[in-house]
Amino acid sequence: MPAASPASTAVVEAVSISKSFGPVPVLFSVSMDVRPGEVHALIGENGAGKSTLMKILSGFHEPSSGQIRLDGETVDLPPDGAAEKLGIVLIHQELNLAEQMTVEENIFLGREITSRGMLDRKTMRAAVQRYLDEIGLDISPSDRISDLTIAQKQMVEIIKAVSRNARVLIMDEPTAVLTEAETAVFFRQVEKLKAGGVAIVFVSHKLNEVQAIADRVTILRDGQWIDTRAADDLTPDLMAQMMVGRELSDLYPPLLEADVDAEVVLEVRDLQAPGVNGVSFSLRKGEILGFSGLIGAGRTAVFEAVCGLAPVESGEVRLFGETITGMDVSRARDAGLAYLTKDRKGKGLLLEQQMGPNLTLFALPKFIKGLTLDKGAEDEALTRAVRRFDVRARDASVPVKKLSGGNQQKLLLAKIMEADPKVVVIDEPTRGIDVGTKQQIYHFIAALAAEGLSVVVISSEMPEIIGISHRVIVMREGRITGVLTGDHINENEIMRYAAGLKREDLN
Repeated sequence: MPAASPASTAVVEAVSISKSFGPVPVLFSVSMDVRPGEVHALIGENGAGKSTLMKILSGFHEPSSGQIRLDGETVDLPPDGAAEKLGIVLIHQELNLAEQMTVEENIFLGREITSRGMLDRKTMRAAVQRYLDEIGLDISPSDRISDLTIAQKQMVEIIKAVSRNARVLIMDEPTAVLTEAETAVFFRQVEKLKAGGVAIVFVSHKLNEVQAIADRVTILRDGQWIDTRAADDLTPDLMAQMMVGRELSDLYPPLLEADVDAEVVLEVRDLQAPGVNGVSFSLRKGEILGFSGLIGAGRTAVFEAVCGLAPVESGEVRLFGETITGMDVSRARDAGLAYLTKDRKGKGLLLEQQMGPNLTLFALPKFIKGLTLDKGAEDEALTRAVRRFDVRARDASVPVKKLSGGNQQKLLLAKIMEADPKVVVIDEPTRGIDVGTKQQIYHFIAALAAEGLSVVVISSEMPEIIGISHRVIVMREGRITGVLTGDHINENEIMRYAAGLKREDLN
């Protein structure tokens, strides 16, 4: 365990923190300190205890044992976010903004400035404008949150924290949905906060970003402290190895060579749909087809139309040689086509429900006996799915929201596979999950293809597309700009097509 920092150098310290939920321990005597003007990254696999430690450091959970020290003094942090008054602010992964309110109203929500019993909007607006100018954010205090980009919303969350005189800023996966350009802007703001003496805890699964922005790194594994090191002493590969406790040279599985003469199972011709402009492509049996491109290129829009989630304006979709018209989700499922959404919490899972109902919902007709649910069949299916996809939970009765992101993603994959599809579309298969679970999911995908299923992988992570795909289709502005095979599947070629620097006439 690392020695505790001198009281004069640490703003907040966790000292030998343990935490159990009922009889289940999740943290084991973990220590960590955060210093003024530094970025201290906290990394580990899903389920390693990062979220629990963050919530203890910010007062949302009480430790079962151990101490929290603020400026060297042992404290009991007030609950439910009230530790903000002490300068400790947690920015959750799911942004905590009121979408229909303005930037100004969000920043002062719950602590509005008044004058003579009335809201002093002039003072609040001027204060917000100063923060916007300081952070370099080109929006207005009167802009509605729902009209902002994800990156702008993330910046508004930071302004909220700064406006509360944050001394310790804890950020959970702040770049998970940002583009590279947006992340660069975000990191510039983090550097400004550092220069102002703010202590920052940065939680991320993007290890290259951890190396770029962090001063120190603490690694957790299975609820235990593994190491705290200067970021300069670590590489992304070494961080990954320490997180999972094993070598990850086999992160991407070996792929069986695709059969170029295999049956065409899905053929799309001249597809027009919202955000899609004349897209044509085919998918063969046993093939993993990657879809790459910058955010907003139209990759998801293509498959929302193909799978019946969005209207097809014109063009043709052929599934197993049959032209499909009037596609909807249930018809796609019955025809052997399944789509795994990138929004597992908003659209993929019922977070308040247990694992069983979540697993069987997509394939519900096969679990209905007469007019009732065959609970025995559901329990058997869950047992198989937990074993096959290595879904880890304290017990099957816990609400799905209590599972780690990686286990939620594995459950979502199991849910889709319960319908026995022949063609699977997986959108952002590893967003927001740790490197160990990524490895598992890549091997699951390769196994599906080896069994003769056809898989489409839509991903914003270029190494993922390169490592898992037999062919790669690159999109830009709703159109296909390139189809890559063999040695042409590399970062340079993909980026040239994605940025519009290179183009094939394929539409």
